[in-house]
Formats: sequence, structure tokens, C-alpha cells
Amino acid sequence: MSETPGWSSPDQQPNQPQQQYGYNAPPPPGAQPSIKPGVIPLRPLAVGEIVDGAVTTMRRYPKLIIGAAAVVAAVTQILGLLAQLPFLDDLTALARLDPNAVTQEQAVDQLRDSLVGFFSGTFLGVIPLLLGTVFLSGFVTVVVGHAVLGEPVSFAQAWEEFKPRLLPLLGATLLSGLVISVGLVFCVIPGIYLYVIFALVTPALVLERCGVGKAFGRSNALVKGAWWRTFGVLLLAAVVSAVISWIVSLPFGLLGAAATGFSADPAAALSIGSLVLSTIGAIIASTITLPFSAAVTVLLYVDRRMRAEGMDIELQRAAGHGGS
Repeated sequence: MSETPGWSSPDQQPNQPQQQYGYNAPPPPGAQPSIKPGVIPLRPLAVGEIVDGAVTTMRRYPKLIIGAAAVVAAVTQILGLLAQLPFLDDLTALARLDPNAVTQEQAVDQLRDSLVGFFSGTFLGVIPLLLGTVFLSGFVTVVVGHAVLGEPVSFAQAWEEFKPRLLPLLGATLLSGLVISVGLVFCVIPGIYLYVIFALVTPALVLERCGVGKAFGRSNALVKGAWWRTFGVLLLAAVVSAVISWIVSLPFGLLGAAATGFSADPAAALSIGSLVLSTIGAIIASTITLPFSAAVTVLLYVDRRMRAEGMDIELQRAAGHGGS
């Protein structure tokens, strides 16, 4: 990735053309909008082209993207399930808690114990999910970076390029998560605003090989003036992912309900059989949705750079088109 000059930020490439295209403006006369060495044309993208590019990337690099996503999803979901098992009795007690059947003091004690178990199991399950998501988002970013130029890439090559960025990306993810969470706690709208502003931190950090602070600044600069469009693309990706996840998970949820005889007992969903089935459904759904969302984010970053910084010219040169 470092061999491709187009990924450098403008201050690393002072002669790079700026403002090649205005926001939502068509390519100027003489441009070559049909140049498409990889999964997207090397020009400012329509929303549909971003989504199509993400899907095309997954289809062209199935072993890398789907394979890595399947492994990550399986490991994180299984570890999450195992983390919940020791607290299953507490969760079951919480589901079956009837304040009218016990004294107030007993209800408070049961509720406290159940909540401790619930949050303990959730926290232990979130750790592997966080690590897996960070790895997959960074790994997919590297693959999409090659896919934009139509370059072949192996797992070993992608890992070698991403490996130095893993720890900085983990730090950036934790920091952005903390900032966004604070925004959500005080009011939902600031949290959403910050989420969009920092949505491009991962591709900036991985592709530009910059520091954590610089990656936050780059994301803010690229989203500036295009917040609503960025929000719309991210929302579309989230809706598509949610629909896919629901469609995939529904049969496993029905199987879990059938295994318990469609019991009205709220604790029935916490049986081992139901949890295993829901975990299988989550693995399959995550294998599709996690890399899709990551790829959309990377292509959104590429689109913003082509619109705001004229990066399409550099990418065309890197792909063997245009002058030097």
C-alpha cells in the first residue's frame, strides 16, 4: 500500500492537485470517467457505486475477505457465548424475576446479582468482538485499497501491510468509541454527529499510515462539508447490514423457539440450544455484514478524497493511466 502514491495525504504530496471536482459536481470536460482498473471507476462515486464496489470487492476476493470474516466471526461469537455460560443462571433468574412473588428486599438482591452476571458476561463477550472487529476492519481496508486499482493481493501480503497499523488502530477505535459514547450519554445527536465525523479514521490511519491524532484530523477534514452525504451512505450500509442480519438470523431464531416448544417463558431463549443456534446465525450474518460495512467505509473515504483532493488523478497514474 505504501508504494501507491495516491494514498498519501495532501501535506505529504504538496504538488497533488486540490479541489479537482467540487462536491456533487460532474467530472470536467476531458476527464476519463470510464477508467476502472478495479472495483470502482476512478472518479467521484455515486452512492450506488460505493455499495456496488463493496459487494464487488467481496466477490473478487472471497477467500481473503469472506474467509477472514468467517474466522473472525466464529472466534468472536463462540468466545462471546463461552463468556456468557458461567452467568447463565443469573441471566435466567433475571428473566424470571417476579417482584410480586418475593419481598422487596429479595427482589433487589436477585436483581443486583442478575445484573452483575449480565454485565460481566456482556463485558467479557465484548472484548473478543472488539478485537476481531478492529482486525477485520483494518484487514479489509488493505484489501479494498488494492481492489480499487485491481491489484492481486495475498493474505500474507495484506497482513504484512496491516500488521504495523494494528495497535494504532486499536487505540484509535477505543478513543473514538469513548468520545462517541460520551456524546451519546449526554445527548444522542452529538454522539451521531461525532460518529460520522470520525467514520473515516480507520481507512485514513491504515492507508495513509499516519498517527492516531492525524487520522482523526484527516477524517474530520474529509467529512467537512459533506456530513449529510457521509451520514446517508453510512446509514444505508447500516440498514442493508441490519436487513441481511435479520434475514440470516430469523431461521435460527425460529429453530431455537421450536426447540423450546415456543415456550412463553422468557428464560427459554437462554437455554443452551437456543444460544448455540443464535450464535450460529450471528456467525453467518457477521461473515457478510462486517466486511460489507468496512468496505463501504473505505470506498466512502476514497470517494471523499477524489472529490476534495483530486486523488483520482494520482490513482489513475498508479493504475497506469494519465501522465506522470
